[in-house]
Amino acid sequence: MKWRCRDRVIDLTRPVVMGILNVTPDSFSDGNRYASVEAAVERAKVIAAEGAAIIDVGGESTRPGAAAVDEAVEIARTVPVIEGIAAASDIAISIDTSKPAVMAAAAAAGACIVNDVYALRAPGARAWAAASEVGICLMHMQGEPRTMQDNPHYDDVVAEVCEFLARERNACIEAGVDREAIVLDPGIGFGKGLAHNLTLLKELSRFAALGAPLLVGVSRKSFIGRILGRAVDERLYGGLGLAALAVIGGARIVRTHDVAATCDTIGMVSAVLQGIDS
Repeated sequence: MKWRCRDRVIDLTRPVVMGILNVTPDSFSDGNRYASVEAAVERAKVIAAEGAAIIDVGGESTRPGAAAVDEAVEIARTVPVIEGIAAASDIAISIDTSKPAVMAAAAAAGACIVNDVYALRAPGARAWAAASEVGICLMHMQGEPRTMQDNPHYDDVVAEVCEFLARERNACIEAGVDREAIVLDPGIGFGKGLAHNLTLLKELSRFAALGAPLLVGVSRKSFIGRILGRAVDERLYGGLGLAALAVIGGARIVRTHDVAATCDTIGMVSAVLQGIDS
């Protein structure tokens, strides 16, 4: 299994880690810690050294209630960081955005992946993705970040999320996006209640059966805190348990703030499931 991302092919024979690098002042977990270019690039070096295959750079918070950011601000936050990472490391760089202008600026700076919580539904996004040949991650979200947790409702959360991801993947392919450039994300915590999140994680194999690599992000999510009674900076062990469960369920990419611990966790799970290379 592989992920085509411009001139790079990411091997997904074994699951890999996508390290989170938020360069926003209002991220729920690490807001303002990496607001300077220098701090962000240094953090990226640590993420790479800890074993991540991908760094996901985000310039707009998608936590519930976060303020919207215009594309000029998002570009100003992310592009210098991407340029700095590209100069310092050969790691694959992802841009976490839904705006085509930000996608284009990030790709010009060195990003080879677009991670889009809106699944490339913005006008022009699919056509740009097809022409640029970037790798893309299509995520499901009910509603939009500012209001997505206002009483989300599903009749059958697994069936509805599967249907959405299959439909949007087909729309991208019809627009000219390479089938092997697409990975899918069920959007744990995005427009879902506690029971929805647990059901999606329990039924991950149904998403893996869609025929595209599966990305899962559960790191430090609020539902971990709700179940375990832990603050944001105390959710590591809960997140590692879910990362292991995600890999067992078929995830090939695990998105996380806690790179070293997650690499160890999924490495051991992978060794049990697939054996070790001789």
